[in-house]
Amino acid sequence: MAGRSAAAGSKVRDELRVAVRVAVGVVAFSAIAGIAWGLLAPTEKVLVVDPAHGVALTGESVHRFDAMAVFVALAAAVGLLSAVGAWRLARRSRGPLLEAAVLVGSLIGTGVMVWAGEQVARLLHPRPANPILRTIVDVAPTVEGGSGKLFGITWPLLHAGPALVVQPLIASLAVLILAALSTAEDLHTGRGAGLPGEPPYLSDISYGPYRAATATGTRPVDSADPRS
Repeated sequence: MAGRSAAAGSKVRDELRVAVRVAVGVVAFSAIAGIAWGLLAPTEKVLVVDPAHGVALTGESVHRFDAMAVFVALAAAVGLLSAVGAWRLARRSRGPLLEAAVLVGSLIGTGVMVWAGEQVARLLHPRPANPILRTIVDVAPTVEGGSGKLFGITWPLLHAGPALVVQPLIASLAVLILAALSTAEDLHTGRGAGLPGEPPYLSDISYGPYRAATATGTRPVDSADPRS
């Protein structure tokens, strides 16, 4: 009994370590995608009317939507790829713990993606301290989809609004779909054999007109034969 408990505890610890690694990997992948967004998102050209304000030129305001669209596309791709990668690489940890790791990693990762992307965009397109009047300057792109307020309080990163939901939503759905499409009861984790000395996780029951030998060594019984 003690040996079984030790083996079970060791397995749980191993799965927890794998889950932490998966979450950290998703966050790192999200950061890389954020850097890519900072490089790809289009800037907005504005005309300086006073040192603190500018007026967007004709047609330039659509780049705000373009920046948001690029972010949503990257977030969806990161969510899908991270879920598939975690499912493939962490095969022995498939289950609710892996789903939780992907979800938590995606929730943190999408915030990191916003922060990293906007930092890169600001470095590439710094705002002039004292712009000259009637000049045209480039404004760094941002992920703007909400007011950034919740319960009357302004929260960091909430200015991205619904865009923050895309990555965790896609990642969670991808893991659930992969689990639903799995052809094995144990999701091919190899846990079906159970611990040493315990009966198999999967049952030996067969369905349909198949022949099965009895445990006492008597003749095989054909379930399709009415005489059996």
